[in-house]
Amino acid sequence: MPEKILPYTSVFIKLLKGPVEYLEKSTWEKLTQCKTELIPFLQQLGLILVLDEQDGYAYIKQTANEDESGGVSWIQRRAHTYEESVMLVLLRDMMAEFEVGEATTRELIKKRREIKEYAELFFKENASRVKMLKEIDRLIEKTEESGFLERSENHDIADEQKFRIKKVIKAKVDGEVLEQFKQQLKDHAAKRIQH
Repeated sequence: MPEKILPYTSVFIKLLKGPVEYLEKSTWEKLTQCKTELIPFLQQLGLILVLDEQDGYAYIKQTANEDESGGVSWIQRRAHTYEESVMLVLLRDMMAEFEVGEATTRELIKKRREIKEYAELFFKENASRVKMLKEIDRLIEKTEESGFLERSENHDIADEQKFRIKKVIKAKVDGEVLEQFKQQLKDHAAKRIQH
């Protein structure tokens, strides 16, 4: 007699690959239905389910003591360079502004041009503008690879390409980190003005 496959197996596999969003309707429904069985299963593996039903995303992370044991990791970690971290914080800032505004949609969609204009204010202005814009383009690509941006409706003109800024970015860059970073930027700007 074959072993019974657990009802949440497909959801677990998806979560191992990365965050799951409410837009993936069938997976999201199964996740919200199976969460009470899934949570203790994950705990046995040293994993925690982070589920934000309001913003519509979920992901798994390792429990703290699993991280320290030097054992095998379930979850692939991505280290971000300083510039990539700055880009994540800028996108998170755009998300914060979007959420306090009079948003008529649930999703934040921005053109590449808009992201570049926003990011341009924070990147080294001593480099040539062309070089800087190329670097910002590279950072947008990296952020897409990391799963925080998603292309929506392809466009022939690169700068008109639209991206959805995924809400899971809020888990990566929380409000406290955002405030600390903004303070650092203010301090940095103040020092530049003095020189």
